[in-house]
Amino acid sequence: MSSSHITPSSTIGIIGAGNIGQAFATRLAAAKIDTIISNSRGAETLIDTAKALGPTVRAGSVQEAARADIVFVSVYWAQLETALSGLPDWNGRIVIDANNPVIQPGFRLAELNGRISSEVVADMLPGARLVKAFNTLPTAVLASDPRTAGGNRVVFLSGNDVQAKAEVAALAERLGFAPVDLGSLSAGGRLQQFPGGPLPGLNLLKLG
Repeated sequence: MSSSHITPSSTIGIIGAGNIGQAFATRLAAAKIDTIISNSRGAETLIDTAKALGPTVRAGSVQEAARADIVFVSVYWAQLETALSGLPDWNGRIVIDANNPVIQPGFRLAELNGRISSEVVADMLPGARLVKAFNTLPTAVLASDPRTAGGNRVVFLSGNDVQAKAEVAALAERLGFAPVDLGSLSAGGRLQQFPGGPLPGLNLLKLG
């Protein structure tokens, strides 16, 4: 697929069907957006999960999910490079990086050699336009309706491609969130990074 603007007919692919991936799929399903959810174990292991999420969500292979208009990635850090290897050419398509560079056991920051985790992820996705987003909210909060208490739940995003950020922001608004652009990966990505950044865990509402 080309890197066309996001339209009502655009498809979202999810690589990683853990708690964060399923939480994001919940919001996509609520907005009736066609979604392909995938994991490393194969589509057949996600059939029941997809049915529970709703009729616009289907189980697919990682290869299928990677061909969507926008691809959401949330995988355990130690497995990330393997999960992203051998995928189709990205050709300027957008990848939402929702990964947190946590190593278990011990819940410690992965060795990034002074870089931002999204810069490391971007190196694994040559040709993709990467936007860091949806990684700062607790899973249950991300899955819940972002239109609450008279406002819209804030999601932060950062990236080096202005148009890609605009398209992810438009998607976030379609889901009911209030996107806040933090700037480049080197600046905003550091604020969003978990562990270490000041923004993860904050549950903020934009009112009015």
